[in-house]
Amino acid sequence: MTNPAEDFTLDAELAQTAAWEADDSDSDDTGDTDWESGYADFDPDDPEEVTTGDLDLAARHELRRVAGLRTELEDITEVEYRQLRLERVVLVGVWTEGTAEDAENSMAELALLAETAGSEVLDNVYQRRQSPDPATYVGRGKVDGIREIVQATGADTVICDGELAPSQLRNLEDRLKVKVVDRTALILDIFAQHAKSKEGKAQVELAQLNYMMQRLRGWGGNLSRQAGGRAAGGVGIGGRGPGETKIETDRRRINDRIAKLRRQLKANAGTRATMRQERQRNAVPSVAIAGYTNAGKSSLLNRLTGAGVLVEDALFATLDPTTRRAQASDGRVYTLSDTVGFVRHLPHQLVEAFRSTLEEVADADLVVHVVDGSHADPEGQISAVREVLAEIGAASIPELIVINKADIADPMVITRLRQREPHSVVVSARTGEGIAEALAAIESELPKPQVEFDALVPYARGDLVDQIHRLGEIDSLEHTADGTRIAGRATEALAGELADYAV
Repeated sequence: MTNPAEDFTLDAELAQTAAWEADDSDSDDTGDTDWESGYADFDPDDPEEVTTGDLDLAARHELRRVAGLRTELEDITEVEYRQLRLERVVLVGVWTEGTAEDAENSMAELALLAETAGSEVLDNVYQRRQSPDPATYVGRGKVDGIREIVQATGADTVICDGELAPSQLRNLEDRLKVKVVDRTALILDIFAQHAKSKEGKAQVELAQLNYMMQRLRGWGGNLSRQAGGRAAGGVGIGGRGPGETKIETDRRRINDRIAKLRRQLKANAGTRATMRQERQRNAVPSVAIAGYTNAGKSSLLNRLTGAGVLVEDALFATLDPTTRRAQASDGRVYTLSDTVGFVRHLPHQLVEAFRSTLEEVADADLVVHVVDGSHADPEGQISAVREVLAEIGAASIPELIVINKADIADPMVITRLRQREPHSVVVSARTGEGIAEALAAIESELPKPQVEFDALVPYARGDLVDQIHRLGEIDSLEHTADGTRIAGRATEALAGELADYAV
């Protein structure tokens, strides 16, 4: 009979995680919260099989962009003063280092980001410079050429492949006469579209607020009017008194909102820390799936565990982390966590806002680094991911490179990557090629129990034998008249319980 006080609590912990993700009444998260859902229950070839990911994908394709521009901040939760209207865009880049191929790859990635945000790319230009112009990002003479392209194509937005200073943003808008968006704002907009859970929405909103805080600006001076008394329509009440401008009032309201979001995320971080401590107490190994955006992390998680999470050929399709239980071939239990994808020059605001989520990677026992083998620059993606891993303190964690999309990748590229990264496996999450090898590699990297034991466990303590199967390694097992004679290695806590039955 199982002892409830000593029973393994991993399922309850994961149920708590799922309950947190579904806590927001406005959330559309209908994700699978059952940790026990195994891949054997999921038939990808069954046309009647509707997974969570299929439902999410259908809902996402129903999204429509808002075409209007907004110059008033009606609700502080709508961080953008003017709703991003990314419909017909021109891309602009500055090539400061690397080869021309690197510059073209960066522009191609910017085009994918723009398309993910719901826009149509009309043209793209980039300039070779030692450094961006401090006033207009590109050379001042090039601004006139970009304005001619905008007028000729009928574009309504210019997207720059870099983070613009507020003065650069203002100068470009004044000269181009259209909306100007930088790379950071574009990525934030994509995150805002894809965030689904309560925590994900709060993290994205915090990042947006921090970004917009330095860029409060209105067209026509509407944010510079004085706020005080009846002359301002009553908005002076609650302000610091006559003389406060609307931009100052909004800045104060944003600061209040930022403080509230940070408190909320801090409480959530405490919940995650408690869950991690519970896993550590039960010695449950954790594996984090990390990698560049659109490398196939969610597809790999589905293939390994049958999680049924959203899979889409788009950048940043996954923002809300998913954790599933897996079982090694020897019976040991471990966790697999899907994480948000990384990208070159990932905005610092996002790293800070998603730090509580990224801590799942920093506290993992193994990082499964998924690489898109079909990408034009997989080595660059590996370097970008490792930069982010170093920033969150996960550089020292054991890493297994999983080269994905082998079914469409160039064999020469895969060979080159295998030579560069000896500790790697090649898979195709779509076809299942190499999945068995990947599982074996993951299991071999899991931390193993160190304390040796040899015990005769009474048949009445079947719960201990069950824990040994799930948390330890068995060298020999024999059923005798007095109980189960079992020897092997276990965690310190489990070995302590077995000490009473030592032989």
